[in-house]
Amino acid sequence: MNNRYARQSLFLGQNTQQRIQQAKVLIIGVGALGSASSEMLARAGIGHLTIVDRDYVEWSNLQRQQLYVETDVHHKLPKAIAAKQRLEQINSEIIVEGIVKDVHGLNIETLMQGHMIVVDATDNFETSLIINDAANKKGIPYIFGACVGSYGLTLPIVPGETPCLHCLLHHLPMDTMTCDTVGVISPIVQVTAAYQVTSVMKWLSGIPLEPIVQSVDLWKEEQAKIHVSKLKNPHCLTCGEQPIYPFLQLNQQMKVGVLCGRDAVQLRPGQSYKYSLEQIAENISKQVKHLIVNPYLLSCQFETYRIVFFEDGRAIIHGVSDPMLARVVYNQFIQIGGSGQRVQV
Repeated sequence: MNNRYARQSLFLGQNTQQRIQQAKVLIIGVGALGSASSEMLARAGIGHLTIVDRDYVEWSNLQRQQLYVETDVHHKLPKAIAAKQRLEQINSEIIVEGIVKDVHGLNIETLMQGHMIVVDATDNFETSLIINDAANKKGIPYIFGACVGSYGLTLPIVPGETPCLHCLLHHLPMDTMTCDTVGVISPIVQVTAAYQVTSVMKWLSGIPLEPIVQSVDLWKEEQAKIHVSKLKNPHCLTCGEQPIYPFLQLNQQMKVGVLCGRDAVQLRPGQSYKYSLEQIAENISKQVKHLIVNPYLLSCQFETYRIVFFEDGRAIIHGVSDPMLARVVYNQFIQIGGSGQRVQV
């Protein structure tokens, strides 16, 4: 035993500290919010942290995503792996599980299995609604968070007690601003993550979570707090009397999305596969440039595009913003790489 958590235990109490050290928390997204939240939770002694992210570390991340360093960029490490390595250096007493995976309606319930609470640190509202559906279906508390520019927003959601994100769909500010259009500063990341982590620690302390939307704009020095319990909708398709969880009902077609903050498109097959990255690298080596392959992804220059290809068949095509063109490039790449180098899972 050591006094690592002594100051925290003085405030929370020893019983709560023990619950924290026995807790299993899922963090979805390890970008800006996920970096800040996971570091705070690791230092607090959360017994088991599962971090899930689909992306890899790039130069533009280093301004605000505090877990990453320049060598992570050079090695093109997936964020979940780079974060896991750093968190294990911060606290070797906890278990950190890093999962390189795109979160969607076909895998979210499996990812949540066994966790006590979920922290949403994603960068798009569509994924948040998927997380919200799954959390309510499985009865797991869910801490929503988002930030852009100098503005941040948080909301704790407790299934069966509070309104869910779907209930508030037409009440929350649905601005079209993104980090790609207006940017983001790191102080608002820290503030937003602090609210999320505080909600986690309150819940683990046995304190009921109030459905309060906390919004902060640091640049304008504005802050608002709105209690939204009366906005719970009995007819909500996610948390109402007859839920159907609409955002979990994905079809089997490939999903295509333009990524925030870069000239790139992500493509994800509807079915789950596992590709041999080493074999694909061998097949394409004479037709691409700047080929890098590691246990988690393959990166190369293919014609005028930079392609980052993951073992589950997901790819990020850089240098294109047209989803249809991205599909064409993806299909050409798969044809050259050899679609036979895969197994369905």
